[in-house]
Amino acid sequence: MNQDRGFRPSFSLVLILVMCLFVVGGFGMHSALPALRGDFPPSPPIVHLHGVVFLSWMLLLVVQAGLVNAGNVTLHRALGLWGIAHATAIMILGLFLQLIASRAGMLAGRDPGTDGLYLGLLAFVGFTVLFTLAIRNAKRRPQVHRSLMLLAMLPVLPPGVNRFWFRALGLDDPIPTFWLYLTLWTMAAATLWNERRSTGRIAVLTWFGAGWIFVQGAVHEMVVGSAWFSDFSRAVLSLAAYR
Repeated sequence: MNQDRGFRPSFSLVLILVMCLFVVGGFGMHSALPALRGDFPPSPPIVHLHGVVFLSWMLLLVVQAGLVNAGNVTLHRALGLWGIAHATAIMILGLFLQLIASRAGMLAGRDPGTDGLYLGLLAFVGFTVLFTLAIRNAKRRPQVHRSLMLLAMLPVLPPGVNRFWFRALGLDDPIPTFWLYLTLWTMAAATLWNERRSTGRIAVLTWFGAGWIFVQGAVHEMVVGSAWFSDFSRAVLSLAAYR
């Protein structure tokens, strides 16, 4: 006799909710709460637009994971085109915002090759590549699609994760790379474990997605402290302007 076992959230849904915790918690402590108290300085319109688009993207991810969890794959796929358009907006706005912020810092006399620009550029490339691979595998390899969607989110999480740990732990460094990569690597390792548990193996593309995150963290300090990255960053930021 079958018994109702109740709602059991999938791994994807749980991990996306954890990601939401870092995004909402990080920006909530850094921006939202100070703004409500009147202690946060005014920001350009693109900052608010990016915030709305990214927050609605996180909500869409929760809905999409919830639909799969509930077995409503048809509606999940029907929302796919919206998801692709929304993801495109995320990539473009995120890159523009990072370039604008980094250029302002360079014009103020700071070295252009900052941690923020490194993370921003790799967020654009990493999310674009991994999200594209996820979409290409959506029908033929659903488990790989789910893993790649989760891994695609990791390059774009640093702004929220950094702000979360910076505020929660009272740190001096606004970009605490140790806590950042501990968080991202843990999520990547959990995604690998889940795919192995679900299918008995880990696909090459999933290894590639997780490897992107591990390598990004492993070479972070080496790249950011190099002369070539400063020169490269200066050349890129010389093309960016916002009025």
